[in-house]
Amino acid sequence: MKVSLVVPVYNEQQNLPLLYDAMRQVMDSMKYPWDAVLVDDGSKDGSLEVLEKLAIQDPEHIRVVQLRRNFGQTAAIAAGIDQSDGDIIILLDADLQNDPADIPMMIEKINEGYDVVSGWRIHRQDAFFTRTLPSRIANWLISLVTGVKLHDYGCTLKAYRREVITGFRLYGEMHRFIPVYANTVGARMIEVKVHHHPRRFGKAKYGMERTLKVILDLVTVKFLSSYANKPIYLFGGAGLGLIGISAAVMLFLFIRRVWFEGSVMMSPFFHTSTMLAIMGFQSILMGLIAELLARTYHEAQNKPTYTIRKVLGNRAQPGSGERNLEN
Repeated sequence: MKVSLVVPVYNEQQNLPLLYDAMRQVMDSMKYPWDAVLVDDGSKDGSLEVLEKLAIQDPEHIRVVQLRRNFGQTAAIAAGIDQSDGDIIILLDADLQNDPADIPMMIEKINEGYDVVSGWRIHRQDAFFTRTLPSRIANWLISLVTGVKLHDYGCTLKAYRREVITGFRLYGEMHRFIPVYANTVGARMIEVKVHHHPRRFGKAKYGMERTLKVILDLVTVKFLSSYANKPIYLFGGAGLGLIGISAAVMLFLFIRRVWFEGSVMMSPFFHTSTMLAIMGFQSILMGLIAELLARTYHEAQNKPTYTIRKVLGNRAQPGSGERNLEN
């Protein structure tokens, strides 16, 4: 079983030698073969030069990926995962706030049968009002909307079995939602307390503006995780709701016209009801179109609508009633 560490790097020149020493000390103390994929995300300091020296110094364990420009943390993580070949993938930051000493404990949890081990920075060493408080609100909101209960989605330090994080692409700020994607394929998940250290060199790359991006990405993740296979449930449900409201308003206008001789055509409620009915029918039609797109997506790529954890006994041959799938 091989372990791959994936580390996005952006302007961390002073931290990188210390990070390498810490990773090497921890990983060499374990029995597993390992490597580290360090992704330079368009750094403007001397980070790339340091990474190149580390790759020359330790070619057996260090792989450096240079992106053409700064694409963001999520893209850097995606590139690192694509370039790694470990059975277990561990993500961590390059700023030394994550502690590589927590890695053996996380691998032990993987060996206990978990597919995802998520770090929880219970004693977070960041500014409270600008980073910790917004993060806590975001964690509560993500857990509420997705149903995947984690205390610390923003902690990069996480361990995954490779099979639960392949098969989907990451965009925007989606890296924090990887546990949600893994949950959709039935991953066994546990959250563990990890150490968190104050930043020693450099400065934080994110602030309050990141919160809005997270909220918008949350809407996307909720749709993809809950309605990607059956979009008619979302669009059709919304359409039926709008038509129902329209019918209720029309009933009110009818009762008012019969018993109180109120005008129907001149009432603003009539125009509102008509608009809601039209919007409801349009929403249902959008749902039907989305259904066709979803079916085309799955069938064109021969993409299954289920995932298999394992098969016991003799595997059925193609044509015997079981679909022949690559897992």
